[in-house]
Amino acid sequence: MDGTVLVADDDRTIRTVLTQALTRAGCKVHATSSIVTLMRWVEEGKGDLVISDVIMPDGNGLEQLPKIAELRPGLPVIVISAQNTIMTAIQAAEADAYDYLPKPFDLPDLMKRSARALEVKRRAPAPRIDSDERTGDLPLVGRTAAMQALYRLVARVMNTPLPVLITGESGTGKSLIARAIHDLSDRRSLPFVVVAPSDLEGMDGPSTVIARAKGGSVLFDEVGDLSQDAQARIVRMLDALGENAPRIMATSQIDLMSRMESGEFREDLFYRLSGVTIAVPSLRERVDDVAILAEHFLSKSERDGMPARRLSQGALDLARAYSWPGNVRQLENAMRRLVATAAEEEITRGEMEMILSNQPAMEPLRSGDSGDKLSASVNKHLRRYFDLHGGVLPPPGLHQRILREVETPLIEIALDATGGNQAKCADLLGINRNTLRKKITELDIRVTRRRKLM
Repeated sequence: MDGTVLVADDDRTIRTVLTQALTRAGCKVHATSSIVTLMRWVEEGKGDLVISDVIMPDGNGLEQLPKIAELRPGLPVIVISAQNTIMTAIQAAEADAYDYLPKPFDLPDLMKRSARALEVKRRAPAPRIDSDERTGDLPLVGRTAAMQALYRLVARVMNTPLPVLITGESGTGKSLIARAIHDLSDRRSLPFVVVAPSDLEGMDGPSTVIARAKGGSVLFDEVGDLSQDAQARIVRMLDALGENAPRIMATSQIDLMSRMESGEFREDLFYRLSGVTIAVPSLRERVDDVAILAEHFLSKSERDGMPARRLSQGALDLARAYSWPGNVRQLENAMRRLVATAAEEEITRGEMEMILSNQPAMEPLRSGDSGDKLSASVNKHLRRYFDLHGGVLPPPGLHQRILREVETPLIEIALDATGGNQAKCADLLGINRNTLRKKITELDIRVTRRRKLM
């Protein structure tokens, strides 16, 4: 590498490491812990690249980017930050930072990006969105590589006209990603329309949807669940789009490729929706984000007037070991319960264990080979459940949680099959009627009596 790099960070260790690495690579380095000093260097014409932290003792690095662009239009800026939220990535993109990396960053990766920045001429500044117009408090936080990549992708596509397909398990925040793309884009002042199947019915259904959107954004939530007729209506609607067309987005927790292969999802619709595909990782795929998400939800509860709470190390260890089949939504609900039930400010391992003992023990069963016996399917699922804990044992009480997972749907289905007749259901299951009543109460099963012809 060849050039002069301006490094601004209030962490002396980071300044030292970057100075040594960049110097060894052949660069000259000026390092400071002050935004004021950095801006003086920029005004003096020093530097071919800026590497700056966001929060500094005397200012905010992101807020200086427009001024840097005005003073030095060709000067690339790489933003590094410990504020690992989607907002930081979006702000960096909107302020036309050359690149953005979360802390802790990978030094070789930063060096590669720095080398590219020194070689590539900076693009023209993008329009800036005022901070008071932004979407607030999005629960899309995480410092893992998977989430940071997702943030950067959202920042790149939010102002393009390309359709976006957002995939991921239930509870991962797919609809939040769609809403963020809209609210942070140049369409944010226009309507955001979530389309229900009923909205597509009738001759005028699709045209009404387009009229409601007024050039904003249209979201088909869980598009994989739509009927063939609804899918056909969407295809015709998309083919008829003209000028001032809305941004088209869709979410799906179902594998649309497999649905296409089985003939359950239209191929022409899939390719119309998947201009850009954003895969939202499950929580078990980003275990290192459990702590930051838990802290986020506990802080949110405190802001809402609930008691202040924090996780003990033991409670956090259990949370990290759990597979969270309901993903971020399930974690949020668990934190709310802990805020309400914890005896002291610090949530204990025992309190976390109690909450998790009443949660699903594993992720929902996926349909496997139709020829598998039930025992074989359960065996596969349980092995996967243990594997997901990465060598750490699941929380104690597993036997009872597994039995509860199987017992609840068994009794519910048996009750449905017998029309809610508990005497017939007990006989079908081969248990005492009083035992059945007790289990219905313990498992909080709703019983509906009706005539059943069978």
